[in-house]
Amino acid sequence: MCLVVLAGCGSSSGAGSTKTASVLPRQTAADSGGAAPAVGDLAAAERPRASEFPPAGGRTLVQLARLVNQTATLGPANHVFTPGVQRLAFAVLDKAQRNVYAPTAVYLASSPTSPARGPYLAPDDPLGVERRYSSGQDPDALKAIYSADIPLARSGIFYVLALTRAGNRLIGSTDEVAVALNTPIPAPAQRPPDIATDTLASVHGKLSLLTTRVPPENMHATSLNQVLGKRPIALLFSTPALCTSRVCGPVTDIMVQLQHQFAGRITFIHEEVYVANDPSRGLRPQLLAFHLKSEPWLFTINRRGVIAARLEGAFGLSEARRALEAALR
Repeated sequence: MCLVVLAGCGSSSGAGSTKTASVLPRQTAADSGGAAPAVGDLAAAERPRASEFPPAGGRTLVQLARLVNQTATLGPANHVFTPGVQRLAFAVLDKAQRNVYAPTAVYLASSPTSPARGPYLAPDDPLGVERRYSSGQDPDALKAIYSADIPLARSGIFYVLALTRAGNRLIGSTDEVAVALNTPIPAPAQRPPDIATDTLASVHGKLSLLTTRVPPENMHATSLNQVLGKRPIALLFSTPALCTSRVCGPVTDIMVQLQHQFAGRITFIHEEVYVANDPSRGLRPQLLAFHLKSEPWLFTINRRGVIAARLEGAFGLSEARRALEAALR
């Protein structure tokens, strides 16, 4: 198996953008014989075990990649990273652009030839909701999203190798993580901007200006500045019908379901992304106040007015529930 360094495997924003160096083989036996069968073991993907993955043992990412039997593409779901333990959310797609669901872990290094750290387990988190809470606005949406907590010691570029266990095969995918020294986006333990969010009253009852979800959700009765520092809050920025990431519909559905489960304990607020739901008019001032340039984002805020959790991009039911529970502490 000939290992090469390939350029252009994706990019991340935050500390700038560079071409990533892939440590994966140019071609593996599994890749060369036509499309491999689809991998869809969602249940096992929710419970990866460290014993399913090789220990780093001082090896580099290049050396770990020699164990790969099949290559895939890592699709990052979040791009904002600062030093510390950070959430890395992603999908894995095979050569036929099918989502791969199986036990997965990630390894991290400062370069492809530096000693790697890991494996950091990346359980998948289902995005599906009960039928009564589903809008069905994105029928081709992800079924689940992988998420791992990775230690980023400094600003700069880090390289990631994800290994997915499919029976006796290891599927490998790579990406880079660009870590900024800091970000203006409000983070956990900080206070969010004390701003007004759009409500039915502020748009004079014109619901189409408040949400692109079909059917509309019920998260527009209260403005953020009316409850900030008084009640726990779940603030979701998403645009189900206009989403460039294609995950706004599923995560909004997740919040609709959790709104029923946390009724009376947390105030749920949904803010659309574009002015008058028209992308040509730019981002709404509420996103600009939070320094957001992408979607979706979830902020949960405790009754003291401090951010308890922040989720960028795709997230599943379990991760969203933990974020809400953090706001109740």
